[in-house]
Amino acid sequence: MNHLEVPRRYRTVAGSATAEIEVKRSRFIAAVARAETETEARALVERARKEHWDARHHCSAFVLGPRSEITRSSDDGEPAGTAGAPMLEVVKGAGLSDVSVVVTRYFGGVLLGAGGLVRAYGDAVRAGLELAGVRERQLLELWDLTVDHADAARLENDLRARGVAVRSVDYAEQATLHLATDGDLPAVVRELTAGSVAPTRAGEVWVDALH
Repeated sequence: MNHLEVPRRYRTVAGSATAEIEVKRSRFIAAVARAETETEARALVERARKEHWDARHHCSAFVLGPRSEITRSSDDGEPAGTAGAPMLEVVKGAGLSDVSVVVTRYFGGVLLGAGGLVRAYGDAVRAGLELAGVRERQLLELWDLTVDHADAARLENDLRARGVAVRSVDYAEQATLHLATDGDLPAVVRELTAGSVAPTRAGEVWVDALH
């Protein structure tokens, strides 16, 4: 794949989740949420800091973008490389993007060592991702199709039957159907209208895949 090419689909979490594990009396609380911007990703960290204000560490990682092009991680006071980096690797290893994770640690009085910390933070994220589930996102092409009022209802039904999403319909002198699809809409419209009208490209949008 060309490094500039955007994939048509990618995987993210289905929802938010919180999971907790305990390792030698230290509690590791993982919060997982979908995030499409760095602001949204960092907001999860701030929520964890407020909710668990008395905890020693709030380590974090996030992966953003259809090509997982933005990645960040923070050890938040843990020894370098023992928290944020392994958390990030778990998210990347799961093939997920648009995901923010925060692991809050309450120290239990027993030192875990570098290897123990890496395992604990990674296991906490794995537990959180399992609870959050997986959902696929897909890139749809947006189109506008302007037709006579008399043809609008029939075309809307025919297009829906072909799997084309009808996002809305505007009624003015003519009816304009606002459509979204991952298929060859111009070919479908030509077939349904005997080539009498043609759609106009109106951009792209990411949506949660239905299949």
